[in-house]
Amino acid sequence: AYVEQDLHEIYEGEVRYARDAFEGLRLMDALMGVKRGVPGVELPPLKQRRVPKRTATSAAGAAGPFLVAEPEEGGRSDVAVDAPVPAPPFWGTRVVKGIALKEYASWLDETALFKGQWGLKDTETIETDGRPRLRGWLDRLHTDGLLEAAVVHGYFPCVSKGDDLIILDEFGGERTRFTFPRQRRGRRLCLADYFRPEESGETDVVGLQVVTVGSRIGEETARLFAADAYREYMELHGLSVQLAEALAEYWHARVRTELGISESDPASMAGMFRTEYQGCRYSLGYPACPDLEDRAKIADLLRPERIGVHLSEEFQLHPEQSTDAIVIHHPEATYFNAR
Repeated sequence: AYVEQDLHEIYEGEVRYARDAFEGLRLMDALMGVKRGVPGVELPPLKQRRVPKRTATSAAGAAGPFLVAEPEEGGRSDVAVDAPVPAPPFWGTRVVKGIALKEYASWLDETALFKGQWGLKDTETIETDGRPRLRGWLDRLHTDGLLEAAVVHGYFPCVSKGDDLIILDEFGGERTRFTFPRQRRGRRLCLADYFRPEESGETDVVGLQVVTVGSRIGEETARLFAADAYREYMELHGLSVQLAEALAEYWHARVRTELGISESDPASMAGMFRTEYQGCRYSLGYPACPDLEDRAKIADLLRPERIGVHLSEEFQLHPEQSTDAIVIHHPEATYFNAR
């Protein structure tokens, strides 16, 4: 309703909301049909608001002001400051190239692929159409050599101070720091709380990683798009994104093993996807660490150009099928919204 009612009111052209890319393609087909005057083709009606629009006066009565609650007072969260600090297998960075598809293919989240990326909603369609097409794509990726999976990762000494995570150099001085948002209510969580505070006199460890499945698969998706092969384009693009995520999850599991905290890993892959293990992997741009400019600090520490990954002026990773992450070992680490 925000798109099709509110924005539609202020924009002179057509405005429509699509739940996913496939619906977007259907809308574009209808729009082009209308523009070309194809008989019987029309755009779907605008979606209507199901609840009254909330206004400043309706929130507090016709005559009253719209009040915004002030943040609760408080300091640091209640996250434990004495969790054991694991010993990393090395300090600094390592590069791993030529990772075979069979090593991380089992980490592919098929639910996210079929339902989220490919728009397949029912089990029958997934089994009769989606799964055979997935097998075909994986065979093609392997046969055509479209995957160039690689990782650069590392372990760095660190401490926390307030909302900051401070990365230390070999002499204990500050190398760089990340400043994370803190919840204004509730537990007042902040990523910095998962590390030993500076005043403790102890040093903690943080993991950083950048993974990529390479540029060839992106070049193939671009070729399909240019050839108007939109279904194949959408399928391969969605698969490439999920394969990059699968590689990131696979490597996170490797990191947990190297840190000696993998004993609690669940036996099933479903449990892995529900993050039922110790620690957490936070990608830049998500609620707990939303500042994309921090990617420049990770790039400075890891030098991902060694695996063909570069940072744009807008702090986007290229190739697109790449992800970065801050890996935290603390047993209380979890995903949260920092607002």
